Amino acid sequence: MHAPTIEKLIEQFEKLPGIGRKSAERIAFHVLQMPKKYADDMCEAIAEAKEKVVFCDCCQNLTDRSPCTICADDARDASVICVVETPKDVAAMEKMREYKGLYHVLHGALSPMDGIGPDELKIAPLLKRLSDDTVREVIMATNPTVQGEATAMYLCKLLKPLGVKVTRIAHGIPVGGDLEYADEVTLLRAMEGRREM
Repeated sequence: MHAPTIEKLIEQFEKLPGIGRKSAERIAFHVLQMPKKYADDMCEAIAEAKEKVVFCDCCQNLTDRSPCTICADDARDASVICVVETPKDVAAMEKMREYKGLYHVLHGALSPMDGIGPDELKIAPLLKRLSDDTVREVIMATNPTVQGEATAMYLCKLLKPLGVKVTRIAHGIPVGGDLEYADEVTLLRAMEGRREM
């Protein structure tokens, strides 16, 4: 239907998460209509990111220098580590502007059905970080999915014998949500995570 070069471009955009055929076509035609300078800048930014972005030696977050800016910040509380699944989760937590500890990015969650076991996650670097007495608390902030819960439970069993306090973020009803639309697990988490007013 399209020229082979255009079809190839569409197929590349279609490989992006959440992009179907129609969206890939729209993006491809948008790129073809933009000035060449913008397209060149986009290609250069992608190539530079692929070349320069690495894992932080400490927290495993994506960064262009190691240690990353969060790990290098002396004002952060090094006694608390928040464990998350992806770099996007770090960004979400940082938007809150309340958490002042450090992070550890697992780059996934346990999922035996998908062939993701403990060795596929960045668990060994986390254990290395706990080898001294600096860290007093590890906060499990994995997603409230079956995989996220399994990962949090696995890590809890792994970390408890090390004498570190392991906590789990509360899950429950979102602000503006209606109780009648919440499922039983969400309601249970909301009840379990309740606190005194």
